[in-house]
Amino acid sequence: MRRIMALPCWTGEVTLSPLEGGITNLNYLAEDAAGRYAVRVGSDIPEHHVMRFNELSAMHAAYAAGVAPAVKYAEPSVTVLDFVDSHTLTAEDVRAPEMLPRIIDLVKRCHRDAPKHLRGPALIFWVFHVIRDYGATLAERQSPHGPLIDELVSLGNSLEEAAGPFDMVFGHNDLLAANLLDDGTRLWLIDYDYAGFNSPLFDLGGLASNNGLSEAQEVACLEHYFEAPVTGDLLHRYAAMKCASLLRETMWSMVSELTSELDFDYAAYTADNLAAFRQSHTDFLTM
Repeated sequence: MRRIMALPCWTGEVTLSPLEGGITNLNYLAEDAAGRYAVRVGSDIPEHHVMRFNELSAMHAAYAAGVAPAVKYAEPSVTVLDFVDSHTLTAEDVRAPEMLPRIIDLVKRCHRDAPKHLRGPALIFWVFHVIRDYGATLAERQSPHGPLIDELVSLGNSLEEAAGPFDMVFGHNDLLAANLLDDGTRLWLIDYDYAGFNSPLFDLGGLASNNGLSEAQEVACLEHYFEAPVTGDLLHRYAAMKCASLLRETMWSMVSELTSELDFDYAAYTADNLAAFRQSHTDFLTM
């Protein structure tokens, strides 16, 4: 907090208070004579493929695309953004019939328009590579989940074959409800730790799995996104990618159990996501 208060971007005296949420960064609300700001604190996390130069580029591009707040100031490990006075969505909010089309429009705008404003190097977030890399990390660090590693990586490889062929967009890649804000007039998409080029089906599958969408809602989202009736082939590829999003979240948590110092129950998060992945994969195999 002393480091944040010493940043050169403030107008007059600044006050800080912690913001709840966030399982990758520390977050604060800052207020000075000019306004209120959200401050994100976090270094590179190579084991999770989080590189802050990429996150910063994505935030600038997302702001230019009209889907994210502006960056006021940034230096290594610290980013200061305009604070959005808003309601953070819950999974129940996301599932509301009037909300889902607005969210899909927001995500599609990120996918389509953010790449027009990207500068410098940009990463690819290829979920199947991430799954394989997580498997290697868990083996190297002798994770207590070791007996599952070979099976989970093999399932990821099979899902990669099932999910193709692939289109490519600039994905957010972390569509938790907590990363969606509603200011009463418009929606905002925040937190670009994992942003990078990816299949649009990863964000659509992640949105569904993270927020408990029904099958009918999933079909409606796909039709709204692609502006066309859903084919059996698209549903099959989408279901595979949805499984992959849950598998990645499970293995992300397994790695975080070993590496994170944040106060969060990663073991419980692992168990919940592993159960959700098993059920999703069973459903996929019976399609």
